[in-house]
Amino acid sequence: MANFNKVILAGNLTRDPELRYTPKGMAIAKITLAINRRWRDPATNEDREEVTFVDVDAFGKQAEVIAQYMKKGRPFLVEGRLKYDTWDDKQSGQKRSKLHVVLEAFSFIDSRVEGGDSGGGAPPDASRNKPAAAPAPAAPASAAAPEPAPTAAEPPSEDDVPF
Repeated sequence: MANFNKVILAGNLTRDPELRYTPKGMAIAKITLAINRRWRDPATNEDREEVTFVDVDAFGKQAEVIAQYMKKGRPFLVEGRLKYDTWDDKQSGQKRSKLHVVLEAFSFIDSRVEGGDSGGGAPPDASRNKPAAAPAPAAPASAAAPEPAPTAAEPPSEDDVPF
């Protein structure tokens, strides 16, 4: 039986990216996406909505690019894999666990620039379907799928993570 672990999500950042570095210099960016689902309830004929919050970890150069250009509220497309972490809570001594996404590729969804020339948002060339590797000219709007980013660096061991 084959295994497959791939996640593609599009949502809005709930906060500015949190960028830190391991003692060995590996960049780690933590972001949270809010993903809205809207539907009509057939029983009541009312419009309904639910929000799912997903934590995403990015590593290396991708983490630095995300921290540089992304801000709270901006739409963002993420490709990655699910990762399940378990640990013992130092304060309560209880077992804790968390399912999150490890980013492998991403795309900026919008091209809005906030705050004029003050550098508050993404640069004018950070537009739809832009490759994730580094700021570069935008891909044509007719592109069917985001361009893949270079393979992300392998995440550091848990002892190296400064969170």
